[in-house]
Amino acid sequence: MVWIKVIEERDARGELKEIYGEIIRSRGKVANILKSHSLNPAALKAHLDLYMALMFGDSPLKREEREMIAICVSSANNCNYCRTHHGDALNTYWKDEEKIERFKSNWRDVVSNPRHHAMLEYAEKLTRNPDKVTREDVDSLRKYFTDREILDIALITAYFNFVNRIALGLGVEVTEEELRGYNY
Repeated sequence: MVWIKVIEERDARGELKEIYGEIIRSRGKVANILKSHSLNPAALKAHLDLYMALMFGDSPLKREEREMIAICVSSANNCNYCRTHHGDALNTYWKDEEKIERFKSNWRDVVSNPRHHAMLEYAEKLTRNPDKVTREDVDSLRKYFTDREILDIALITAYFNFVNRIALGLGVEVTEEELRGYNY
């Protein structure tokens, strides 16, 4: 469900139909969060390009780490849509649904790796108190991360704050049917 009109795949025409086709070829299906952009195909395309670059593009961060950031940010924002989707994606790596649920509730109860702990502390602080992030916060990440990795952590954190607000602000909901059939 989305609180505004969306154009479904069967009703898409022109540029939107092409974008939907591209999404289906690469991802397996069109997520509700992307359908929420259907009235503005240019924004949908830009959103999709950013998402693919950050979550699937070239990065020294592992895919698993990117999904951990997605869930950390989405949990801090109480965005069930993204927390659920990215929990499902993270489970392709962890293969432990109970651990995923504990991670979504409180990542600190699950994460013991100091690298991941530092990454998620930074992502959560940038989400909850962006004006409180300091140079020292970034400098402390250098124990575990290169500057390129730090940039990617900040970009992924910012992206999920952006998309959480779209999902929450437009009432984008996840359904069991929507969760099935994605290419992670």
